[in-house]
Amino acid sequence: MHWRVKGITQQVLSVLPGGMWMNDRLQQSVGGLRNFDRTIEDKVVNDWLVLIDNLKELPVGVEGLDFLEVGTGWMPVLPLCFSLGGASSCTTIDLTRHMNAKLTFRMLARLEIYLPRIAAAAGRPLERVESDYRTLRQASSLEALLDRARVRYLSPADARSTGLAAGSVDVVFSNNVFEHVPADILGGILRESRRVLRPGGLSIHSANCADHYAYFDRNITFLNYFAYSERQWRFWNSRLQYQNRLRPCDFVDLVTGAGLEMKLCKTRVRDELRVALAQMKIAPEFQKYDAEQLCSTSVLVGGVKPSGGEN
Repeated sequence: MHWRVKGITQQVLSVLPGGMWMNDRLQQSVGGLRNFDRTIEDKVVNDWLVLIDNLKELPVGVEGLDFLEVGTGWMPVLPLCFSLGGASSCTTIDLTRHMNAKLTFRMLARLEIYLPRIAAAAGRPLERVESDYRTLRQASSLEALLDRARVRYLSPADARSTGLAAGSVDVVFSNNVFEHVPADILGGILRESRRVLRPGGLSIHSANCADHYAYFDRNITFLNYFAYSERQWRFWNSRLQYQNRLRPCDFVDLVTGAGLEMKLCKTRVRDELRVALAQMKIAPEFQKYDAEQLCSTSVLVGGVKPSGGEN
């Protein structure tokens, strides 16, 4: 699909009554959810297990901790993984209520093959993880499942004002969410993260900072959106898949600007994009960034609330 066709389609859906519902159905039939098993594998292996590895570097565990996820999506994959890993609780918050009961129970059934890896990553005996999993499988409704998993779903809700008690969370996390949120709102989310975190608590976020249209149109690169000024990009930047075009250093500035101490920053720089970058005319807004910032397609940032710091 040509990226402009997708962009116009999403712009139309964003203003149509029921457009959000139609977009969800398209995602399940021809979009990111069409290969369901691969989607779950990606969420568990490339998202949750990688997140656990990064937590261990700090070091932060899972057992007995309280988590807050920003951006739930259709299925609470990561919250259920944390539950099986022994987390005390996981609150997951979303601006729009997308969670789907049918998809969630289908996902839960698929999680069974990953129980040994979940147990090993969390450092829990496999027997305990399997026992907890059987308890979850006995749930007869989505509400009962979330209750058994110690997962609280807040939606529609604003992550800048969660309503959670100050100092009640150990880890705030998100995965492939921050690239879809305007910078000023991200600042508010990170400030709220600092408020709800306990002293020494961690706010850790992974963002895909590449042009998402390149996943649908192989004729463009992940740098495509740097060719457009802010005014030009506004036409193509659909509300259904908003892309803020922030670079890794911008995410670092947002974390530190919220009063969090940077503890972890990882980027993936695709060297093959340097050739494409040299042949592009970059919009004025992006000429201040060096090639490494522009050719980074992902970033992970982790900030810690200072011990003894005020909320």
